[in-house]
Amino acid sequence: MRSYEYKRCRCKTAPKLKDIEFSQVAARQLRIASLPSRMRLLLLLARASHCVCDLMTHTKLSQTLISHHLSGLTKAGLVQNEKSGAFVDYSLTDKGRKLVEAIQTLNS
Repeated sequence: MRSYEYKRCRCKTAPKLKDIEFSQVAARQLRIASLPSRMRLLLLLARASHCVCDLMTHTKLSQTLISHHLSGLTKAGLVQNEKSGAFVDYSLTDKGRKLVEAIQTLNS
């Protein structure tokens, strides 16, 4: 147990609670988006909104797998859905769009 060492630290840049909370939230969102199939869905939704049947055509993934991934992305606040008749269209939220833009910036 080395908690006494932290109290003696003279560093004025000790992590603040809000920085710790931010890092936990950011890590959770990056972990959710880190699967290649989820990233593919995010990239497709960055171009335009799609229904699950469109996403099946573009990704060759099953309907259940796409729905599972979209559910996780929706819970993370990266994707939103809008019912349109018998179909549900999925699109990125502002947070999802910013995440995709940041990842694309890192890749270029």
